[in-house]
Amino acid sequence: MKVHTTNYINTFITVSDDCPIGNGTVPPLKGDALTIANRQFDMISKNPYKYTSDEVLFQVFADKNDLTESEYEAAKAQFFSKGQACFRASPLGKRYGWGIHFNHEGKMALYGSESEAYKRYLEDKSLNIVKAMRSSR
Repeated sequence: MKVHTTNYINTFITVSDDCPIGNGTVPPLKGDALTIANRQFDMISKNPYKYTSDEVLFQVFADKNDLTESEYEAAKAQFFSKGQACFRASPLGKRYGWGIHFNHEGKMALYGSESEAYKRYLEDKSLNIVKAMRSSR
């Protein structure tokens, strides 16, 4: 079975062209429920450069589906057996103003679009710069 990955190396994902927010903003809760954006934000912002894209996306999937750790191995094989949307499709870059930096190990961190670090990454010629996907066509 083919294994797909969403990991990036030495890449910076900028906010989308149609992002409605001009700075990094914590995604709001929907009632009492955590959204995908909340889960991604919490995991990455509290642990910069600890996780790869694949690790974050799978953990969010596992948490959302209430998987137990004993179910992880089989669920992970199934999850990555088909292509998954990468972090260019994440609401963090599309809606909430976060740039996402992936280092040489593929570990990721968030930078608000208003920050100096965000501006430095935009100018960094050693990085592959890609935009988050637009919300509208």
